[in-house]
Amino acid sequence: MLEFSKAKIWSIIAVLVAGFIFAIPNAFPEEQVQAWPSWAPKKQMNLGLDLRGGSHILLEANAEGLARANLDKMEEDSLSELRRAEGGAIAVGDVSNRGGRVSFLVRNVDDVDRAVDLLRNLSMPIGVTGQRSFNVEVTDGNRIVLTQTSAGRTQAMESAMTQAVEVIRRRIDELGTREPTIIRQGSQRIVVQVPGLQDPSALKQLLGKTAQLEFKLVDITADPADVAAGRAPAGSQILQMADTGQPIAVKRRAIITGDQLMDAQQTLQQGQWVVSFRFDSAGGRRFARTTQENVGKPFAIVLDNRVISAPNINEPILGGSGVISGSFNAESSNELAILLRSGKLPVELKVVEERTVGPDLGADSIRAGTIASLVAVVAVGLFMFLTYGRFGVYANIALVLNVILILAVMSLTGATMTLPGVAGMVLTIGAAVDANVLINERIREEQRKGRGVRSAVENGFKEASRTIWDANTMNLIVAAVMFAFGSGPIKGFAVVLTIGIVTSVFTAVTVARLFIVNWLNRARPATITI
Repeated sequence: MLEFSKAKIWSIIAVLVAGFIFAIPNAFPEEQVQAWPSWAPKKQMNLGLDLRGGSHILLEANAEGLARANLDKMEEDSLSELRRAEGGAIAVGDVSNRGGRVSFLVRNVDDVDRAVDLLRNLSMPIGVTGQRSFNVEVTDGNRIVLTQTSAGRTQAMESAMTQAVEVIRRRIDELGTREPTIIRQGSQRIVVQVPGLQDPSALKQLLGKTAQLEFKLVDITADPADVAAGRAPAGSQILQMADTGQPIAVKRRAIITGDQLMDAQQTLQQGQWVVSFRFDSAGGRRFARTTQENVGKPFAIVLDNRVISAPNINEPILGGSGVISGSFNAESSNELAILLRSGKLPVELKVVEERTVGPDLGADSIRAGTIASLVAVVAVGLFMFLTYGRFGVYANIALVLNVILILAVMSLTGATMTLPGVAGMVLTIGAAVDANVLINERIREEQRKGRGVRSAVENGFKEASRTIWDANTMNLIVAAVMFAFGSGPIKGFAVVLTIGIVTSVFTAVTVARLFIVNWLNRARPATITI
């Protein structure tokens, strides 16, 4: 226990020096750090919303809208499946998706069983429960009714919310913000916290849009009077132009959707901001075929059921790319490009709570946390010095090194320090000397037994190490449980606690022992006072 090879000594020194180097940027303002040479470490510990200030937004999913969208999709998929049925298309009529169900009449009674088999294949099983997403029933002999089950609605919401979290994360990352917190709250809500963002209006606008992009043909057969009155021909729908609010009739069926977009970028063309887009190979082929078949006809670019633009197809668009033009400026074109790149939200989200934390409040929290940490270090250091003398001084040096290593690890890993994290830091400072207390008390016991200096120190470290490892292993398990099952603030506490446990064991057991061994080898004392 009292032998250190040169390789081990230099390894310990290297870890401590690296910790000091990577912790240094936290002592300077971010703007000053970014001006340092490229070879210098620049990563700083991220500060959470409660320390840095920023925006807090609570989003809630539109469950009714999602159920409606699922019904519409089931209607479209069902009719498409029946048209492509083996053995010939199955003719249906009186199609309806009102009242939370899809129903239609099968014109030929002999086709009912075949239709039911096809539609049941569209209804997905839910886990191992035996339930399916839709129930398929036959009424009145030839009417088929599809009703979404409660398990199907729950599964659809769970899938939509999981996807929505990822879409939101991509959109916020595109804004260039630092370390946002995006977590689920319950089954239908998402909490978004963006440190450093003081004006949440742009963020709300970005997150509130579904970004469902569709390319549809304009219905040129529609009567302008009917369109003005809000009446559309069969197979078409009335939408509004985004810039003027004028109604326009478009085909219900989309030529192509934004799901097949590969990229979208804002571009300045002839002094006007536009958004250039590019489809994947399948989308490019479909877009080319459609434009070839409809040269001279207008088509609508629809975003969230509002027509952004309705240009004429002057010639076939064969390259799989194009531009969206309109009344864009630099901000709006960039916003649209972000929305299209990040993908559409699978469910409509509305803001139900909004909160802004000012930087002054965050600065107060940082100041209070710093004072608390300094008081803890001074109080613990004074106690250790008065109680254990020289050995207490070594413990205090190890304590300071422990704080430096915590800052270094959090900076390197990109972990976020929150106000509960500050509490974890203060707790770690108090608990960091526990190992030294155990070791020093064990050395005292060995001295009482009459052992010599080196023997007492060696046995003190050896016997106390078992207790130290057992205790800190239990602490790590508790921290892991808090991180796995806790919410944002608890996770922040658990992260700092975990890092502090690991670094405190290293500094208290290994570094402090190195100091003591070095002193023993140099001074060779006949007795020690501890």
